[in-house]
Amino acid sequence: MKFGVVVFPGSNCDHDAWYAASHNLGHQAEYLWHSDTELKGSDCIILPGGFSYGDYLRCGAIAKFSPIMAAVKRFAADGGLVMGICNGFQILTESGLLPGALVRNRGLKFICKPVRLVPGTLNSPFTNSLELNKEVTFPIAHGEGCFTADARTLDELEAEDRVAFRYVENPNGSQRDIAGILNAQRNVLGLMPHPERATETLMGSTDGLGVFHSLVNAFATHK
Repeated sequence: MKFGVVVFPGSNCDHDAWYAASHNLGHQAEYLWHSDTELKGSDCIILPGGFSYGDYLRCGAIAKFSPIMAAVKRFAADGGLVMGICNGFQILTESGLLPGALVRNRGLKFICKPVRLVPGTLNSPFTNSLELNKEVTFPIAHGEGCFTADARTLDELEAEDRVAFRYVENPNGSQRDIAGILNAQRNVLGLMPHPERATETLMGSTDGLGVFHSLVNAFATHK
């Protein structure tokens, strides 16, 4: 399986994602520059964390205009796997690939710490290797990680089983404890916590490997 990791000016978790996929998972991974117009045969696109374009205007608001995002949108529309982590989640909402928005944390402070999560569904390419409601620990590092949406959207996410992860102890005020969501076609995931930073023992948790193993399982099943 080949992972494509998009690098925007200001990305700072791109190497983490590349390393998790290539070294800890043992699959192929390649960087994709924000001005690229091709995805170079990638089977899964990762939009990594960081501060794309310095987070000017709003987090992800400028990155959505990058040339590569047109290719990512086409890829997602064709059923391709796309995972946006932290700033990548923000880019997905700004691009319209996921509903809702990420706004300033409750308390208005940047938060950087491990958090406990529970998978909200196993019916997705990103969570099929996990156990429903069994806690996993991923780190967070964000100042604008509070997920918000109108009541209708929140109800739809829950009714359609599209809440991928929930916080056990909500660190940022996200509505309904939501830490990650899926699109309606279930091939796009956005989540604020960092699974790529929880992929080897030295990092304090290997729980993030479950997300990557899920992607490999999904790819092997549907290729």
